[in-house]
Amino acid sequence: MKKVAAIIRAHKLEDVKLALVNAGIIGMTVSEVKGFGRQKGTTTRYRGNEYRIEFIGKIRVEVVVEDEQVNTVVQEISLAARTNTIGDGKIFVYPVEEIIRIRTGERNIAAI
Repeated sequence: MKKVAAIIRAHKLEDVKLALVNAGIIGMTVSEVKGFGRQKGTTTRYRGNEYRIEFIGKIRVEVVVEDEQVNTVVQEISLAARTNTIGDGKIFVYPVEEIIRIRTGERNIAAI
């Protein structure tokens, strides 16, 4: 099993969600996060004053899938989240050792 975590632009969340649901992925975790990479923040003006915003708001989408589904998930997220500009985000793939459903005690694939 693998955990796929993607940092994406907030306005692309609905596109990513639909792409994953259409690919048969059920369940995901979504969090609001802040950070910076090559974008190195942004500069904005408010009431005539210039402000530097170093940490840019993004969305983190996480799904846990079987190993065979990883390539599909990565491809669907990549296509749905892409705008072809700096700041589109990143995808990370982590190994998952074990999953336990708290309510029933089911483990691993049965717990997904």
